[in-house]
Amino acid sequence: MDQIDRDILFHLQRDGRMTNADLAARVGLSPSPCLRRVRQLEASGVITGYHASVDPSRVGRGFQAVVHADMAVADRATIEEFDRQVAALEEVTECHRMFGDPGYLIRVAVADVAAYEQLYMNRLAGLPGVAKLTTQLTMKTVKAPGPLPVDDRL
Repeated sequence: MDQIDRDILFHLQRDGRMTNADLAARVGLSPSPCLRRVRQLEASGVITGYHASVDPSRVGRGFQAVVHADMAVADRATIEEFDRQVAALEEVTECHRMFGDPGYLIRVAVADVAAYEQLYMNRLAGLPGVAKLTTQLTMKTVKAPGPLPVDDRL
């Protein structure tokens, strides 16, 4: 990956709807070679997709929590089943298996505290291998997930 590829990533992370002509002009290429590079970045898995950023409160998901899950059972089958089940929950917007404690960090987005209680009691507490769940509520998002740094000169 060279600096032009990094420049392409820089711009697409900030505006995934940018036209190829605009992107080409910003990175100093003509449109055809720019499009070839974008397609190569997609084919190689560097670019994994495009999405729209959505305001959670505008779609009925304004109550957000971070859940820490500690595991009582950590054999391979249990971990794989936990991963499968938590990934299938639409309320779960992000899940990370961690080194150390907690075993998992899970972000959820629901309508309100009642919806969270239902999720907690009916789905999260019943996930395989769970010993303990700890919930932290988001007071304020100081910095939302954003673009990854792609400049290797830092």
